[in-house]
Amino acid sequence: MALLFSMVFDSQNISKINFKNEILAGLTVSMTMIPESLSFAILAGLTPLMGLYAAFLMGIVTAILGGRPGLVSGGAGATIVVLMALIVSHGVEYLLATVILAGLIQILVGLFKLGKFVRLIPQPVMYGFLNGLAIIIFMAQVQQFKVVENGISSWMTGTNLYIMGGLTLLTILVVLGFSRLTKAIPASLVAIILTSALVFFFHIDTKKVLDIASVSGSLPTFHIPMVPVNWETLEIVFPYALIMAGVGLVESLLTLSMVDEITNTKGNSNREAMAQGTANMVNGFFGGMGGCAMVAQTLVNLDAGARTRIAAAVGALGILVVILLGGPVIEQIPMAALVGVMMMVSIGTFQWASLKVLNKMPKSDIFVGILVAAITVFLHNLALAVLIGVVVSALVFAWDNAKRIRARKSVDEFGNKVYEIYGPLFFGSTSNFIDKFDIQEDPDLVIVDFKESRVVDMSAIEVLNKLTEKYAKVNKKVVLRHLSKDSISLLENAKGIIEVNIEEDPTYKVMP
Repeated sequence: MALLFSMVFDSQNISKINFKNEILAGLTVSMTMIPESLSFAILAGLTPLMGLYAAFLMGIVTAILGGRPGLVSGGAGATIVVLMALIVSHGVEYLLATVILAGLIQILVGLFKLGKFVRLIPQPVMYGFLNGLAIIIFMAQVQQFKVVENGISSWMTGTNLYIMGGLTLLTILVVLGFSRLTKAIPASLVAIILTSALVFFFHIDTKKVLDIASVSGSLPTFHIPMVPVNWETLEIVFPYALIMAGVGLVESLLTLSMVDEITNTKGNSNREAMAQGTANMVNGFFGGMGGCAMVAQTLVNLDAGARTRIAAAVGALGILVVILLGGPVIEQIPMAALVGVMMMVSIGTFQWASLKVLNKMPKSDIFVGILVAAITVFLHNLALAVLIGVVVSALVFAWDNAKRIRARKSVDEFGNKVYEIYGPLFFGSTSNFIDKFDIQEDPDLVIVDFKESRVVDMSAIEVLNKLTEKYAKVNKKVVLRHLSKDSISLLENAKGIIEVNIEEDPTYKVMP
């Protein structure tokens, strides 16, 4: 118990903690988490209870073990969206097994300290990722305007359509209007209460949460997923687990970085990765749909004044109270209210700033952003979208740098030809590099000056080897000058491929 206490309070001076702010912030977070958890679960074809379990389990585990006080985790749409195809084709038990495996992968990422690699994701990739996710969430809400009769799904028509559309519009207008009046109470919560009250008191016949599934439940119980333990099962769940783990870590660690900037403090990305993984494994064994950090709820938490782990823990416990006692009330919430809230979430998720800077961004960045968004929307594979975006961005960067390598040519006082190299020498620039040299016309001694350049990789070493060989065939010698320390190290490690003779600093010779 003492260990748990110290982890929650994070070794802070208790007298400096504003418990009122922390508790109120936690209750606010739980209120905003409930509609999203329900909506995301329904979106994926799961019972609403699985969404609430995920919100509780992710919230409480990461509040205690996470690497970032103030960060809120729950049953996020980003992670469940990538598992929708698995749920349709193999069912809930395979989903739970996938969530467990994804959690294990995330724990390994944290153990091997790989969380820092989230910094390699370029801004255009993040724009595309978030914009694609926003479109998916919005399109999923449109599907709620369908009804199922005799096992056949069809679009609403007539009065049902008008009521659903009107209530959805009312919810959106309340969210927009109330959020301008005050931030003290979540606008989404007010919108849900008002829309639900209108439906209840005027006896409006419309689609409700109860029409989808029951929310009332008990404490989550331990359950081992009922799937065959064999290679075939691993082949099914591993790709989805890898994608879920990647998406969850990307969103969680980017949210962690956001909190770092807002609070001017430093979180622990590797500890957060292990906490996210532990929370997902707990989800898989206790019937939750899994999740990750949630940007909107984290911002709500910080805006309410929370700066410790207490608020996130209170928020998670608030959701547990709803599961145990508030089911009958939640079941009467009209689906139009949840649809309206989620449409506003999608609008808030979309990076409108990316449209404003389109005319200022390089064409390659615009292409990457659109490509990532398109893959996200059409393939519902956020991790693949981010991976492809990073690869394309890296290739564009390599191509741009490959074209920038230049050589300024001169002759020194001793009659030696000097090539001053500008730009990095790496796999992309080797072809342009070697074309700069006039082997037949050069004098017996050629000096290659790397003061404004670096030898980066094995391809660079190989091209230097080829260059010295070409000069050697015509009885000429090459000298390398002003190599950086890391370039020298790289060349020394390649002895046997290219001979390096280190003379007086700062001149180093490469002899045939």
